[in-house]
Amino acid sequence: MPDHDNPSSILEQEREIERENQRDSHPQAESQVTELQLGKRVREIRLSHNLTLEEASQRTGLARSTLSKIENEQLSPTFQAVQKLAKGLNIDIPQLFATTHESRSTGRRDITRAGEGRTHPTPTYEHEILASALTNKRMLPYKSIVRSRSFDDYPNWVRHEGEEFLLVLSGKVRFFSEYYQPVDLEAGDSSYYDGSMGHALISISDEDAEVLWVTSS
Repeated sequence: MPDHDNPSSILEQEREIERENQRDSHPQAESQVTELQLGKRVREIRLSHNLTLEEASQRTGLARSTLSKIENEQLSPTFQAVQKLAKGLNIDIPQLFATTHESRSTGRRDITRAGEGRTHPTPTYEHEILASALTNKRMLPYKSIVRSRSFDDYPNWVRHEGEEFLLVLSGKVRFFSEYYQPVDLEAGDSSYYDGSMGHALISISDEDAEVLWVTSS
């Protein structure tokens, strides 16, 4: 899911560092699950907007030191911080979990083995990003363990561009949406809805529920 006396010069240096730090190995070649590099993604988006850390701090309302720690993977942002990043950088929350590299393949395919998605925990969800080897996807598929147990865990409605599909894989959830009454969904139940409509999800089963999301981008 954003310092400098000469911003353009330093931003270019940061881009060069990003290029040097890009991994040579293909994500599918990894033998272990790798955690989603959200900090790297935040920096990529900030640089794509030609923003310094100070400018991004003003836009997002997050302290410059906090942004620096997030970008350097020294701090895992809270759900509220993710919302501020998305709003301040003028992006959708799912874009924080997508990559930006160009794909030169005309016939694309990716396989994600069970438990081998790229993980990213938040206070309300534990996300597992699927098909992470494919770039510039028109859909963002990911599984989530729903940790939240109360609507009050969310400081605001979740909103983003595009449409979203939700499928309950296990457990039971309560699906809140801005214009409808809350509805309880069990394993096998699904919902398709407008992502710009406020929504939120909590587990109401004894165990944390697991869901599949597919978000258009």
